[in-house]
Amino acid sequence: MKGWPAGIQTSHPAIHLYVNGTIVHDTKIFDHHSATLREYAKTMITATNLVKNYDGFVALDRVSFEFSDGEIFGIIGHNGAGKTTLLKIISGLIAPTSGSLSINGIDVVKDPVSLKGMLGYLPEESRLYETMTVENYLAFFGEIYGLSQQVIRERSRQLLAVLSLEPNGKKIGEFSKGMKRKAAIARSLIHDPKLLVYDEATSGLDPMTSRFIADYMRTLKREGKTVILSAHNLYQVEAICDRVMILRRGQMVAFGSMSELREQFGSLTYMVFFSIGDPVKLLGHSKTYAQEEGFYTSSAEDIKELNECTALITEAGGKVEKIESRYPSLEEMLVKIGK
Repeated sequence: MKGWPAGIQTSHPAIHLYVNGTIVHDTKIFDHHSATLREYAKTMITATNLVKNYDGFVALDRVSFEFSDGEIFGIIGHNGAGKTTLLKIISGLIAPTSGSLSINGIDVVKDPVSLKGMLGYLPEESRLYETMTVENYLAFFGEIYGLSQQVIRERSRQLLAVLSLEPNGKKIGEFSKGMKRKAAIARSLIHDPKLLVYDEATSGLDPMTSRFIADYMRTLKREGKTVILSAHNLYQVEAICDRVMILRRGQMVAFGSMSELREQFGSLTYMVFFSIGDPVKLLGHSKTYAQEEGFYTSSAEDIKELNECTALITEAGGKVEKIESRYPSLEEMLVKIGK
């Protein structure tokens, strides 16, 4: 077999190890590191057999899970899967029909009021007090949480700055949709809660505001907060969440890190991008080839097949330009699960 061509580019998340020009292993260093950290992290939420029944309609059916303090936890599923119902139970807004839920040592089913001081909740549709300025709006909620005027002023100043929210004397009713969403996020954070529950935090926002809020959730995690979110923007969920739950018709059908979900729903595929002067030389081989991004492409299911593929390309006078590691996306997982 010929040596590995020079100048190969590999894409994250796979890390390729080479010995004498041959790929010999795919390490998952980041996923292993994250899993190890979770072993030492404090459990924030433990849910056991949560059921919610609305007059005979089962919105949530025996959902059990746990996850750690300081994680971003995503809940996804088709419309009607039970996402908002689960978020409302976690937030103590509605009680489950049966089952148990413990958050940071609080029995939420028996004592939902004790949860409020450590919780910041953002519903999909936030009804703001549009005749108020954002400063008065935040002060109003700060007073509800028992904060002093000095703390309210300082927290409000910090939140408006970090959220790049410049009200310029306007009332909330004069804000754009993106500014209103930022005001709602500031309200959810005014009392510096430990746990944040966000239902479609970026729904309907322009791409720049949506990305800003997603990046800000990473900042909240770095500050030690736990974030639970639901979103239809699956790319966003995939990019920022430590673990993801997939719901279907009220039942949990999958739960884990992106690495664990990818293992469950499909294996890693290697895409080889290459150039070749005379593609006819590849005819007669069992591999199939296509064209993408101005290159010829071929796929391989494992390291052995990948090395065989690159050897054939090299022997035919071709040049391997790059290799991409592709996993099934969350969108592909949802399609596979179905409604």
